[in-house]
Amino acid sequence: MRGEHDRQGHMFSYFSPEERVPKKHPLRAIKANADSVLKELSPLFDRMYSDTGRPSIPPERLLKSLLLIALYSVRSDRLFCEMLDYNILFRWFLDMNLEESSFDASSFSKNRERLLEHEVSQRFFDAVVKQARRQGLLSDEHFTVDGTLIEAWASMKSFRRNDGSDRDPPDEGGNPTVNFHGEKRSNKTHESTTDPEAKLFRRSKEGAGSAAVLRRPCADGQPSRAVHRPGGDVVGRRDRDRGG
Repeated sequence: MRGEHDRQGHMFSYFSPEERVPKKHPLRAIKANADSVLKELSPLFDRMYSDTGRPSIPPERLLKSLLLIALYSVRSDRLFCEMLDYNILFRWFLDMNLEESSFDASSFSKNRERLLEHEVSQRFFDAVVKQARRQGLLSDEHFTVDGTLIEAWASMKSFRRNDGSDRDPPDEGGNPTVNFHGEKRSNKTHESTTDPEAKLFRRSKEGAGSAAVLRRPCADGQPSRAVHRPGGDVVGRRDRDRGG
């Protein structure tokens, strides 16, 4: 018998996002571990926020949102907030009911910056690694350190001399003309005025320099889990060959 296509929506629907997520979905284990770590960080959240004023986005939801953005390769905060409007899986992961409004993209970005200022994201990561060690999921016998260049949003025009000796570009609106061809540039003499973390890199001696951010995750070799992100400069030859 052919089923009927009823275009008229129901006035009331009674179901929980929990009912829509499969019992063996991989996010269930991730959610359980994340919630356990966030419970340990609750005293830190209490010290970060004031007792008065308008309630902000809960820090627990902000941190779990960053997990979703990384796991599902969501390209921007604005797109994530849009997806949160209709993605039941995301709402379940963040403990949001179906009636709650999605986050405002601007408020989401500003609240996330607060977490970065207090290094909460790093503490969350460290707590997850600590929990994995307690559960015997990590090993000290094998590890790998990798260097990854992530293209920066800073343009080559944003790199100016550290001593300020280069002249200001002519006023041409938001995208001024800057002629730096033939000029020798390096990270010792130049820095980006829009992104302090962006550096000049090139992948080969013949290749052109570009603005990028260097990330060096340290991973446990057997389960391939990232356990640390060391700082400082890389000593490998390929990563030393930076622009100029």
